[in-house]
Amino acid sequence: MSELKDRLKSDLTTAMKARDQVRTSTLRMVLAAISTEEAAGSSQRSLGDDEIVKLLTREAKKRREAAEAFDKGGREEQAAAERAESEVISDYLPQQLTDDELAALVSAAVEETGAEGPRAMGEVMKVVNPRIAGRAEGKRVAAEVKRQLS
Repeated sequence: MSELKDRLKSDLTTAMKARDQVRTSTLRMVLAAISTEEAAGSSQRSLGDDEIVKLLTREAKKRREAAEAFDKGGREEQAAAERAESEVISDYLPQQLTDDELAALVSAAVEETGAEGPRAMGEVMKVVNPRIAGRAEGKRVAAEVKRQLS
């Protein structure tokens, strides 16, 4: 079993003992999503840490988007609940890149590929995405690539 999944399970037990409702429900939801992902497809498989990080990134993004939607709808209580879940999930994600670190990675990828102009954006994205690996949101990466190629 992956190290991250073990950590999630042990933290769930700790949260249950501490009677932390938000953390308990969020970790249960994350572990259920992991189990669903492992069972999806033609055969049962076990997810590695990198796949779990991708899943956690996806779940955190869902929570942020839901919180924004609840804010727009005037439902502050639900928005706060979604933000709390997002914070719990983000505890298990790698440290996010700063704008300077992201710019440096993108400029290195642009130099490496020799890309020029907005048409080469896909080529640069193919090189830079594996290096970023969940440490920056795709929208941020794409914006930085576009800025440097313009």
